Amino acid sequence: MIWKLRPLAGRLAFVCLCASAAAAVAPLTPEEMSAAARIDGLSIPMPGEFMASLNKLGKLDWTKKFRIPIGTSYTSRPQMALNLGGLIADGYIAIEAEDSQQVKNIGRDVLTLSTALGVSKDVQARGGSIIGFAEHSQWDQLKEELEATQNEVKQSMTEAKDQDLVTLVTVGGWLRGMEVISGHIAAHYTETGGKLLRQPGIINFLNQRLEQLPDKIKDDASVKTVKKKMTDLEKLIAFPLDKAPTADEVKELNKLTADAVKEISKKQK
Repeated sequence: MIWKLRPLAGRLAFVCLCASAAAAVAPLTPEEMSAAARIDGLSIPMPGEFMASLNKLGKLDWTKKFRIPIGTSYTSRPQMALNLGGLIADGYIAIEAEDSQQVKNIGRDVLTLSTALGVSKDVQARGGSIIGFAEHSQWDQLKEELEATQNEVKQSMTEAKDQDLVTLVTVGGWLRGMEVISGHIAAHYTETGGKLLRQPGIINFLNQRLEQLPDKIKDDASVKTVKKKMTDLEKLIAFPLDKAPTADEVKELNKLTADAVKEISKKQK
């Protein structure tokens, strides 16, 4: 899987180009790069799209990708946003596993954090829809509703001029997705699987956005942890197009993402 940045309809879209491992991708033009730098909104493929790439490697037991439920009573808004992104990624895992109860549990946690962050009532309504679809095992509708929920969360934050929190929701979801994917590939290593982890454009852009956060947000303990881990991750993910990471490098990548996800879910003292 190869990711590429593209400006689209006034926002930045990351287009997923699924191709053979040897496929080449054209570099971004200077115009595209300058346009990307000016974008206020941030839109990347949903965590579900990212994690669904694992299905190309064979049948998975998605129930083994679940994690212990995290808390939702954080006092730090940046930490809430990071964990909200991770929870949305967890929702996709539960849908892939077709586990109705897990979907409902995660849906309630997403609603709790969204409410604490002050997002619109539209998000709360979608939380109820997620629970309803889960009760009737309507998996395709669930995926669409979870995608819509994530979009509603970001739109609501943008309208409330909380664009910095949009970045953190995105980073939190990306980290959780990368943790799951790298963990599976580390346990079932192949070069083909390893090449799915190459995402230099996305992580470079996210690191730029983290660096642009206000000092008050960057001073948050959870954000400090993420910034450090993301810098280290970029060195592992930005490998050459014609080369696969080694099994040890994939394990290191998985450890970095797992540590980051674990640290940001801890309550700050």
